[in-house]
Amino acid sequence: MPNAKLKNYLHLHFLVFIAGFTAILGELISIAAIPLVWFRMFMASILMFFYIKVAKVKIRIKPKSILKLSVAGIIIAAHWICFFGAIDEANISIALAMFSTGAFFASFIEPIIYKRKIIWYEIVFGIIVIIGVFIITQSEIKYLTGIILGILSAFFSSLFAVLNGSFLRQHTATVISFYEFLSGVFFITLFLIFSTDGFSQEFFNLSRMDFIYLFILASVCTAYAFIASVYVMKLISPYTVVLTYNLEPIYGILMAILLFPEKEKMSNSFYYGAIIIIVTVLLNGILKNSKKLKSKYS
Repeated sequence: MPNAKLKNYLHLHFLVFIAGFTAILGELISIAAIPLVWFRMFMASILMFFYIKVAKVKIRIKPKSILKLSVAGIIIAAHWICFFGAIDEANISIALAMFSTGAFFASFIEPIIYKRKIIWYEIVFGIIVIIGVFIITQSEIKYLTGIILGILSAFFSSLFAVLNGSFLRQHTATVISFYEFLSGVFFITLFLIFSTDGFSQEFFNLSRMDFIYLFILASVCTAYAFIASVYVMKLISPYTVVLTYNLEPIYGILMAILLFPEKEKMSNSFYYGAIIIIVTVLLNGILKNSKKLKSKYS
């Protein structure tokens, strides 16, 4: 069915667009990174709970599994805090360019968790990515804090992705997401209780636009995107999904340049470095998935 196939591909690109738009919302929302992530995960947990009730999804799992998912929830919370912190400290372009380095953290995290050998070309690509980051850092040294937070965001994202890959063998995406969001909220809540500011009246004093943007972030960009991405992966080959999601920084940076031309204006060196990183990530995806396909059909 050609029309059905086209519909699935368009759905996939819409999900990648949503992923890139997350950074735009991070720029539009006026509150700091930690409360932003708390509201995002809190709202997403509530929306996910309603979905579980309506769809009658069974969420009872073993305590050991809850503990593992809780660790992943803390990791994804740390990823989002660093990502939105990078936007606050620098801008969307820096945050997304640094986020692109995540594929190479995964190249070193995967062998440790799954106990496989490191592939030689991953080391070469890793060196090329470091060169790209170095070019960006040299030209945009004023955004050093944002660059560091962006790289940390990529590391936590990769660690989370590798862990989630093993969880999907045992649980549904809805169950995984629900427990991860809850644990993220719990972790940030504990942090805020023991921090200086904590849950002050100012914390909950959101502007009307901040609330609307946060609701879009929690519903469309989080709860819906998590469930829909797994649905799409059942209909489209993992090769296509991985390569398409690597376009997220490109979509996000282009949107940022169009919407915030003054703040997102960068030096030529930044774009050279960003192109090196993104092209290398795409090549890595092509090589890795072509090898998987060969081993599958050989």
